[in-house]
Amino acid sequence: MPPDGNAVEIRNLVKRFGEFVAVDHVTLDVGRGEIFGFLGPNGAGKSTTIRILCGLLAPTSGSAQVHGYDVAAQSEQVKQSIGYMSQKFSLYDDLTVEENLDFFSGIYGVPHELRAERKAFALRMAGLEDERASMTRLLAGGWKQRLALGCAILHQPPILFLDEPTSGVDPMARRQFWDLIYAMAEQGTTVFVSTHYMEEAEYCHRLALMYKGRTIALGAPSELKAEHGDGATMNDVFIASIERAEEEGL
Repeated sequence: MPPDGNAVEIRNLVKRFGEFVAVDHVTLDVGRGEIFGFLGPNGAGKSTTIRILCGLLAPTSGSAQVHGYDVAAQSEQVKQSIGYMSQKFSLYDDLTVEENLDFFSGIYGVPHELRAERKAFALRMAGLEDERASMTRLLAGGWKQRLALGCAILHQPPILFLDEPTSGVDPMARRQFWDLIYAMAEQGTTVFVSTHYMEEAEYCHRLALMYKGRTIALGAPSELKAEHGDGATMNDVFIASIERAEEEGL
């Protein structure tokens, strides 16, 4: 059992690909049960950081712990403690909804005696009970998104990483997806989510604004907006933070 403390702890995390610095000395903590957001444009370092935290990429330097495990030295323990959903959903289109859930139950090592119960929960949570026999390739984007989330939580992970999970789906599907995220957080799941949609930043308890691999602002959405005056939006905050970072030579 990992020790009590933060769900995620990152200290001076760096990831280089040759001369390119994708993650540049990022430091932050994420509390247990928190919905924490990474907000930033494509190429800001969001996905690279998440892949490191999921044990899929080794950091160049610095350190990170997830659920009390070191991501570099204990990557297998990290992988067993998390759910991961990428923006491409990682589903098998030639399988039915139910067959995808069965497959991922095996991948995540869900005990055989619990698989029926966990599958039923995932179908209910995702609202896919009437679509269990449908071919996945025939599902609309919002339903595929829900199925991918259901697959990611079959093993009841305490920490869930969602890498731009709402990319490419309509606004209504995004709102419904966030309702599911809130429901999981209320049950104690820590949710770490990346997005480039400004309105989604408002749904997070706290967030980090990412730009060129660095964290250029960190805090609750209300706090960040208050720093920029009455009526400031998250878009205002992001633009001002980028301008300040550029002035400082980022």
